[in-house]
Amino acid sequence: MPITRRRIFSLLAGAATAVGVPSIWMTFMKTYDGPVSDHFDGLHFFDPDGSPPKSLAEVLRWQLAGRGQRAVWPDWVPSPYADTPPPRVEGAKVRLSFVGHASWLIQAAGLNILVDPVWSMRVSPFSFAGPKRHNDPGVAFEKLPRIDIVLVSHGHYDHLDVATLSRLTKNFGPRVITPLGNDVTMREADATIKAEAFDWHQRVELGNDLAVTLVPTRHWSARGLFDRNKALWASFVLETPAGKLYIVCDSGYGDGRHFRRVAETHGPLRLAILPIGAYEPRWFMRDQHMNPEDAVKALADCGAAQALAHHHGTFQLTDEAIDAPVIALGEALDAAKVPREKFAALKPGQVFEV
Repeated sequence: MPITRRRIFSLLAGAATAVGVPSIWMTFMKTYDGPVSDHFDGLHFFDPDGSPPKSLAEVLRWQLAGRGQRAVWPDWVPSPYADTPPPRVEGAKVRLSFVGHASWLIQAAGLNILVDPVWSMRVSPFSFAGPKRHNDPGVAFEKLPRIDIVLVSHGHYDHLDVATLSRLTKNFGPRVITPLGNDVTMREADATIKAEAFDWHQRVELGNDLAVTLVPTRHWSARGLFDRNKALWASFVLETPAGKLYIVCDSGYGDGRHFRRVAETHGPLRLAILPIGAYEPRWFMRDQHMNPEDAVKALADCGAAQALAHHHGTFQLTDEAIDAPVIALGEALDAAKVPREKFAALKPGQVFEV
Protein backbone atom coordinates (compact mmCIF):
# COMPACT_ATOMS: atom_id res chain seq x y z
CA MET A 1 0.00 0.00 0.00
CA PRO A 2 1.53 3.39 -0.95
CA ILE A 3 2.44 5.78 1.90
CA THR A 4 0.19 8.74 1.13
CA ARG A 5 -0.49 11.68 3.44
CA ARG A 6 -3.88 10.19 4.36
CA ARG A 7 -2.18 6.83 5.00
CA ILE A 8 0.28 8.51 7.39
CA PHE A 9 -2.59 10.16 9.28
CA SER A 10 -4.37 6.81 9.47
CA LEU A 11 -1.27 5.08 10.85
CA LEU A 12 -0.74 7.81 13.44
CA ALA A 13 -4.38 7.69 14.48
CA GLY A 14 -4.33 3.94 14.93
CA ALA A 15 -1.13 4.12 16.92
CA ALA A 16 -2.50 7.00 18.99
CA THR A 17 -5.37 4.88 20.22
CA ALA A 18 -3.47 1.67 20.83
CA VAL A 19 -0.16 3.02 22.05
CA GLY A 20 -0.26 6.80 22.28
CA VAL A 21 1.45 8.31 19.25
CA PRO A 22 -0.95 11.12 18.34
CA SER A 23 -1.19 14.40 16.56
CA ILE A 24 1.57 16.95 16.51
CA TRP A 25 -0.69 19.69 17.90
CA MET A 26 -1.16 17.66 21.11
CA THR A 27 2.60 17.58 21.69
CA PHE A 28 2.91 20.69 23.85
CA MET A 29 -0.16 20.25 26.02
CA LYS A 30 0.06 20.97 29.74
CA THR A 31 0.91 18.01 31.96
CA TYR A 32 0.89 17.01 35.62
CA ASP A 33 3.21 18.79 38.07
CA GLY A 34 3.50 17.26 41.54
CA PRO A 35 5.79 15.76 44.19
CA VAL A 36 8.11 12.82 43.59
CA SER A 37 6.82 9.44 44.79
CA ASP A 38 7.61 5.75 44.44
CA HIS A 39 5.93 5.84 41.00
CA PHE A 40 6.57 9.44 39.87
CA ASP A 41 10.10 10.78 39.28
CA GLY A 42 9.05 14.43 39.03
CA LEU A 43 8.41 14.27 35.31
CA HIS A 44 7.12 10.78 34.41
CA PHE A 45 4.96 8.21 36.12
CA PHE A 46 6.19 4.62 36.11
CA ASP A 47 5.13 1.22 37.36
CA PRO A 48 7.88 -0.33 39.53
CA ASP A 49 6.51 -3.75 38.59
CA GLY A 50 5.66 -2.99 34.97
CA SER A 51 7.34 -2.38 31.63
CA PRO A 52 7.98 0.87 29.74
CA PRO A 53 5.95 1.53 26.57
CA LYS A 54 7.32 0.48 23.22
CA SER A 55 9.56 2.87 21.31
CA LEU A 56 8.38 4.91 18.35
CA ALA A 57 10.55 2.70 16.11
CA GLU A 58 8.71 -0.39 17.37
CA VAL A 59 5.37 1.35 16.82
CA LEU A 60 6.29 2.09 13.21
CA ARG A 61 7.60 -1.46 12.72
CA TRP A 62 4.21 -2.83 13.77
CA GLN A 63 2.12 -0.25 11.91
CA LEU A 64 4.07 -0.39 8.63
CA ALA A 65 5.62 -3.85 8.37
CA GLY A 66 2.88 -5.88 10.05
CA ARG A 67 -0.21 -4.50 8.33
CA GLY A 68 -0.52 -7.59 6.13
CA GLN A 69 -1.22 -9.66 9.23
CA ARG A 70 -4.15 -7.48 10.29
CA ALA A 71 -7.58 -9.11 10.14
CA VAL A 72 -10.27 -7.24 8.20
CA TRP A 73 -13.32 -6.46 10.33
CA PRO A 74 -16.81 -6.13 8.84
CA ASP A 75 -17.79 -2.51 8.38
CA TRP A 76 -20.77 -2.76 10.71
CA VAL A 77 -21.65 -5.50 13.20
CA PRO A 78 -24.77 -4.38 15.07
CA SER A 79 -25.52 -5.82 18.46
CA PRO A 80 -28.93 -7.49 18.79
CA TYR A 81 -29.34 -5.75 22.15
CA ALA A 82 -30.12 -2.19 23.21
CA ASP A 83 -30.64 -1.21 26.83
CA THR A 84 -32.98 1.40 28.27
CA PRO A 85 -31.75 1.69 31.88
CA PRO A 86 -34.06 2.55 34.78
CA PRO A 87 -33.63 5.99 36.37
CA ARG A 88 -32.04 4.50 39.51
CA VAL A 89 -31.29 1.14 41.12
CA GLU A 90 -31.80 0.97 44.88
CA GLY A 91 -31.20 -1.64 47.56
CA ALA A 92 -28.49 -4.30 47.50
CA LYS A 93 -28.56 -4.87 43.72
CA VAL A 94 -26.00 -3.66 41.17
CA ARG A 95 -27.01 -3.35 37.53
CA LEU A 96 -24.29 -3.29 34.86
CA SER A 97 -25.03 -2.36 31.26
CA PHE A 98 -22.32 -2.97 28.65
CA VAL A 99 -22.08 0.11 26.44
CA GLY A 100 -19.22 -1.26 24.32
CA HIS A 101 -15.42 -1.51 24.25
CA ALA A 102 -14.44 -0.40 27.80
CA SER A 103 -17.55 1.67 28.53
CA TRP A 104 -20.03 0.55 31.22
CA LEU A 105 -23.02 1.98 33.01
CA ILE A 106 -23.08 0.79 36.64
CA GLN A 107 -26.18 1.52 38.72
CA ALA A 108 -26.05 0.94 42.47
CA ALA A 109 -27.31 2.51 45.72
CA GLY A 110 -29.26 5.15 43.85
CA LEU A 111 -26.23 6.43 41.90
CA ASN A 112 -25.42 6.10 38.20
CA ILE A 113 -21.75 5.61 37.30
CA LEU A 114 -20.14 5.54 33.85
CA VAL A 115 -16.76 3.92 33.28
CA ASP A 116 -14.51 5.20 30.44
CA PRO A 117 -17.50 6.56 28.49
CA VAL A 118 -17.08 6.77 24.71
CA TRP A 119 -20.04 7.68 22.50
CA SER A 120 -17.91 9.14 19.68
CA MET A 121 -17.69 7.46 16.28
CA ARG A 122 -13.89 7.47 16.35
CA VAL A 123 -11.31 7.05 19.10
CA SER A 124 -8.60 9.19 17.56
CA PRO A 125 -7.10 12.68 17.59
CA PHE A 126 -8.43 13.02 14.02
CA SER A 127 -12.06 13.31 12.95
CA PHE A 128 -11.39 11.65 9.59
CA ALA A 129 -9.01 8.78 10.46
CA GLY A 130 -8.32 6.24 13.13
CA PRO A 131 -10.33 3.44 14.76
CA LYS A 132 -14.03 3.76 13.99
CA ARG A 133 -17.06 2.15 15.63
CA HIS A 134 -18.33 -1.15 14.28
CA ASN A 135 -21.55 -1.03 16.32
CA ASP A 136 -23.68 1.49 18.19
CA PRO A 137 -23.29 2.09 21.93
CA GLY A 138 -25.41 -0.40 23.88
CA VAL A 139 -27.23 2.53 25.50
CA ALA A 140 -28.21 5.45 23.29
CA PHE A 141 -26.91 8.70 24.78
CA GLU A 142 -30.46 10.09 24.88
CA LYS A 143 -31.57 7.10 26.98
CA LEU A 144 -28.96 7.54 29.69
CA PRO A 145 -30.29 8.16 33.19
CA ARG A 146 -28.91 11.13 35.09
CA ILE A 147 -25.19 10.42 35.48
CA ASP A 148 -23.69 11.19 38.90
CA ILE A 149 -20.14 9.83 38.62
CA VAL A 150 -17.72 9.13 35.78
CA LEU A 151 -14.58 7.01 36.22
CA VAL A 152 -11.85 7.55 33.61
CA SER A 153 -8.93 5.13 33.86
CA HIS A 154 -6.27 6.83 31.72
CA GLY A 155 -5.60 9.12 28.79
CA HIS A 156 -5.60 6.87 25.72
CA TYR A 157 -8.22 7.96 23.21
CA ASP A 158 -10.39 4.85 23.53
CA HIS A 159 -10.79 5.56 27.26
CA LEU A 160 -10.62 9.34 27.68
CA ASP A 161 -13.03 10.78 25.12
CA VAL A 162 -13.25 14.52 25.66
CA ALA A 163 -16.24 14.94 23.35
CA THR A 164 -18.30 12.48 25.40
CA LEU A 165 -17.15 14.00 28.69
CA SER A 166 -18.23 17.42 27.46
CA ARG A 167 -21.69 16.09 26.49
CA LEU A 168 -22.06 14.44 29.88
CA THR A 169 -20.97 17.64 31.62
CA LYS A 170 -23.45 19.74 29.67
CA ASN A 171 -26.34 17.34 30.34
CA PHE A 172 -25.63 16.12 33.88
CA GLY A 173 -22.58 17.83 35.41
CA PRO A 174 -21.16 14.62 36.97
CA ARG A 175 -18.05 14.29 39.14
CA VAL A 176 -15.24 12.82 37.03
CA ILE A 177 -12.79 10.67 39.01
CA THR A 178 -9.48 10.00 37.26
CA PRO A 179 -5.78 9.32 38.00
CA LEU A 180 -3.33 12.20 38.42
CA GLY A 181 -2.73 14.34 35.35
CA ASN A 182 -5.75 13.33 33.31
CA ASP A 183 -7.69 16.18 34.93
CA VAL A 184 -5.26 18.56 33.19
CA THR A 185 -6.09 17.01 29.82
CA MET A 186 -9.82 17.31 30.47
CA ARG A 187 -9.78 20.90 31.69
CA GLU A 188 -7.50 22.01 28.86
CA ALA A 189 -10.14 20.74 26.45
CA ASP A 190 -13.22 21.83 28.44
CA ALA A 191 -12.88 23.89 31.60
CA THR A 192 -16.41 22.94 32.70
CA ILE A 193 -15.58 19.22 33.19
CA LYS A 194 -15.64 18.55 36.95
CA ALA A 195 -12.46 16.49 37.03
CA GLU A 196 -10.98 15.28 40.31
CA ALA A 197 -7.56 13.61 40.15
CA PHE A 198 -6.26 11.01 42.60
CA ASP A 199 -3.19 8.85 43.12
CA TRP A 200 -2.89 5.09 43.36
CA HIS A 201 -4.37 3.67 46.56
CA GLN A 202 -6.51 6.73 47.28
CA ARG A 203 -10.09 5.95 48.31
CA VAL A 204 -12.82 8.36 47.19
CA GLU A 205 -16.25 8.55 48.81
CA LEU A 206 -18.95 8.77 46.15
CA GLY A 207 -22.00 9.04 48.40
CA ASN A 208 -24.76 6.61 49.40
CA ASP A 209 -22.13 4.30 50.97
CA LEU A 210 -20.35 3.86 47.63
CA ALA A 211 -16.61 4.41 47.35
CA VAL A 212 -13.89 3.81 44.78
CA THR A 213 -10.17 3.13 45.24
CA LEU A 214 -7.65 3.69 42.45
CA VAL A 215 -5.22 0.76 42.22
CA PRO A 216 -2.07 0.13 40.15
CA THR A 217 -2.46 -1.61 36.82
CA ARG A 218 0.12 -2.77 34.27
CA HIS A 219 -0.27 -0.12 31.61
CA TRP A 220 0.82 3.45 30.71
CA SER A 221 -0.58 6.65 29.22
CA ALA A 222 -0.04 9.30 26.53
CA ARG A 223 -1.90 11.67 24.24
CA GLY A 224 0.94 13.69 22.69
CA LEU A 225 4.25 12.84 21.05
CA PHE A 226 6.28 13.85 24.09
CA ASP A 227 3.90 13.32 27.03
CA ARG A 228 4.35 9.59 27.54
CA ASN A 229 3.61 8.66 31.16
CA LYS A 230 3.11 12.28 32.20
CA ALA A 231 -0.34 11.31 33.44
CA LEU A 232 -1.14 8.32 35.63
CA TRP A 233 -3.25 5.27 34.79
CA ALA A 234 -5.25 3.04 37.14
CA SER A 235 -7.83 0.34 37.69
CA PHE A 236 -10.71 0.78 40.13
CA VAL A 237 -12.13 -1.12 43.08
CA LEU A 238 -15.73 0.00 43.51
CA GLU A 239 -17.42 -0.69 46.84
CA THR A 240 -21.15 -1.41 46.44
CA PRO A 241 -23.95 -2.91 48.56
CA ALA A 242 -23.56 -6.16 46.58
CA GLY A 243 -19.80 -6.40 47.15
CA LYS A 244 -16.64 -5.02 45.59
CA LEU A 245 -16.26 -4.69 41.83
CA TYR A 246 -12.74 -4.75 40.36
CA ILE A 247 -12.77 -2.71 37.14
CA VAL A 248 -9.69 -3.21 34.95
CA CYS A 249 -9.99 -1.00 31.88
CA ASP A 250 -6.57 -1.75 30.33
CA SER A 251 -3.79 -3.98 31.59
CA GLY A 252 -1.08 -6.39 30.65
CA TYR A 253 -0.71 -9.51 32.77
CA GLY A 254 3.01 -9.70 33.55
CA ASP A 255 3.47 -12.20 36.36
CA GLY A 256 0.02 -11.51 37.79
CA ARG A 257 1.21 -9.65 40.86
CA HIS A 258 -1.06 -6.65 40.27
CA PHE A 259 -4.11 -8.90 40.42
CA ARG A 260 -2.90 -10.86 43.43
CA ARG A 261 -2.21 -7.65 45.33
CA VAL A 262 -5.74 -6.43 44.73
CA ALA A 263 -7.05 -9.74 46.07
CA GLU A 264 -4.84 -9.41 49.17
CA THR A 265 -5.70 -5.77 49.82
CA HIS A 266 -9.31 -5.48 48.69
CA GLY A 267 -10.71 -9.02 48.60
CA PRO A 268 -13.07 -10.71 48.56
CA LEU A 269 -14.22 -9.42 45.18
CA ARG A 270 -17.76 -10.03 43.97
CA LEU A 271 -17.05 -9.23 40.32
CA ALA A 272 -14.10 -8.44 38.05
CA ILE A 273 -14.43 -6.60 34.74
CA LEU A 274 -11.42 -7.67 32.69
CA PRO A 275 -10.17 -6.75 29.18
CA ILE A 276 -9.77 -9.57 26.66
CA GLY A 277 -9.08 -7.75 23.37
CA ALA A 278 -6.51 -5.67 21.47
CA TYR A 279 -3.71 -8.18 22.00
CA GLU A 280 -2.11 -9.00 18.62
CA PRO A 281 0.73 -9.06 17.74
CA ARG A 282 1.89 -10.46 21.08
CA TRP A 283 5.49 -9.26 20.67
CA PHE A 284 4.13 -5.72 20.74
CA MET A 285 1.01 -5.90 22.91
CA ARG A 286 1.98 -8.38 25.64
CA ASP A 287 3.14 -5.77 28.17
CA GLN A 288 0.08 -3.52 27.89
CA HIS A 289 -2.93 -5.67 26.88
CA MET A 290 -3.98 -9.10 28.12
CA ASN A 291 -5.14 -11.78 25.74
CA PRO A 292 -8.01 -14.09 26.82
CA GLU A 293 -5.64 -16.68 28.29
CA ASP A 294 -4.03 -13.95 30.41
CA ALA A 295 -7.46 -12.69 31.48
CA VAL A 296 -8.43 -16.15 32.74
CA LYS A 297 -5.23 -16.23 34.81
CA ALA A 298 -6.00 -12.73 36.10
CA LEU A 299 -9.44 -13.91 37.24
CA ALA A 300 -7.82 -16.75 39.20
CA ASP A 301 -5.27 -14.35 40.70
CA CYS A 302 -7.78 -11.74 41.85
CA GLY A 303 -10.18 -14.39 43.14
CA ALA A 304 -13.39 -12.70 41.98
CA ALA A 305 -16.53 -14.79 42.16
CA GLN A 306 -17.59 -13.70 38.66
CA ALA A 307 -16.03 -11.91 35.69
CA LEU A 308 -17.28 -9.91 32.72
CA ALA A 309 -15.18 -9.38 29.59
CA HIS A 310 -14.76 -6.13 27.69
CA HIS A 311 -12.38 -4.23 25.37
CA HIS A 312 -13.43 -6.23 22.31
CA GLY A 313 -15.70 -6.08 19.29
CA THR A 314 -16.29 -2.33 18.91
CA PHE A 315 -13.05 -0.58 17.84
CA GLN A 316 -10.31 -2.35 15.92
CA LEU A 317 -7.12 -1.27 17.63
CA THR A 318 -4.89 -4.23 16.82
CA ASP A 319 -4.54 -7.18 14.47
CA GLU A 320 -6.92 -9.92 15.68
CA ALA A 321 -10.30 -10.66 14.10
CA ILE A 322 -13.44 -9.12 15.57
CA ASP A 323 -14.67 -12.42 17.06
CA ALA A 324 -11.26 -13.82 18.03
CA PRO A 325 -11.25 -12.61 21.67
CA VAL A 326 -14.59 -14.20 22.55
CA ILE A 327 -13.71 -17.48 20.83
CA ALA A 328 -10.31 -17.57 22.54
CA LEU A 329 -11.89 -16.75 25.91
CA GLY A 330 -14.10 -19.82 25.69
CA GLU A 331 -11.12 -21.99 24.78
CA ALA A 332 -9.01 -20.55 27.62
CA LEU A 333 -11.80 -21.17 30.16
CA ASP A 334 -12.17 -24.77 28.96
CA ALA A 335 -8.41 -25.33 29.18
CA ALA A 336 -8.36 -23.96 32.73
CA LYS A 337 -11.46 -26.03 33.64
CA VAL A 338 -13.38 -22.87 34.57
CA PRO A 339 -17.12 -22.89 33.78
CA ARG A 340 -17.80 -20.54 30.86
CA GLU A 341 -20.63 -18.86 32.75
CA LYS A 342 -18.11 -17.63 35.36
CA PHE A 343 -16.51 -15.29 32.78
CA ALA A 344 -19.15 -13.87 30.46
CA ALA A 345 -18.56 -11.83 27.30
CA LEU A 346 -21.53 -9.53 26.76
CA LYS A 347 -22.56 -7.73 23.60
CA PRO A 348 -23.29 -3.98 23.69
CA GLY A 349 -26.68 -3.44 25.25
CA GLN A 350 -26.65 -6.59 27.37
CA VAL A 351 -27.23 -6.28 31.12
CA PHE A 352 -25.77 -8.19 34.06
CA GLU A 353 -27.08 -7.91 37.61
CA VAL A 354 -25.29 -8.67 40.88
